[in-house]
Amino acid sequence: MVLKKENIYTVIFISVCAIILIVLLNAPPETTKPIPFDDIHKKFYSMTKKEAEAFCSDCHKEDGDYPLPKEHPPKYRCLFCHKKGRKV
Repeated sequence: MVLKKENIYTVIFISVCAIILIVLLNAPPETTKPIPFDDIHKKFYSMTKKEAEAFCSDCHKEDGDYPLPKEHPPKYRCLFCHKKGRKV
């Protein structure tokens, strides 16, 4: 059986799609904590990411009320990892 060029591309495409699907289905669950929807944080829900990130360091700086752990990744892109939580 001789495969036509179009059939080979179809097989390659389906194989790549299957590999991507397998990788996505085996991805680990999200572990990053969402931004709480509480009295302190809910005012940031109506802001864009850039606008809201400007306020994170007010409380989460090294000598702030809620400092970040030493091993925390870069401090200037909070909403890159932390998503807005569900409104309860």
